[in-house]
Amino acid sequence: MTLHSPSSPHTAIIVTDTSIKNDIATLVSHVHICDHPLIKMVHHAAFVTSTEAELFAIRCGINQAYSKENVSKIIVVTDSIHAAKKIFDD
Repeated sequence: MTLHSPSSPHTAIIVTDTSIKNDIATLVSHVHICDHPLIKMVHHAAFVTSTEAELFAIRCGINQAYSKENVSKIIVVTDSIHAAKKIFDD
């Protein structure tokens, strides 16, 4: 996959994905700033739903991007519509 961030160097892009096999979730979160990979995180969790796993991957990515100086915009790319809806639930 090729990432191209907006022209602002203050934008972080977070790309997440999860998969569950044999009740073990594998969560992957990539954080890119200025078209350069910043960090790749891989986590494993047992007995969680795919939505919970995806939300955790998003949270980890946001925490990493937020901790960097000069980041004023964060874009999250996910393939989980359920996790995206859950973020905006009241």
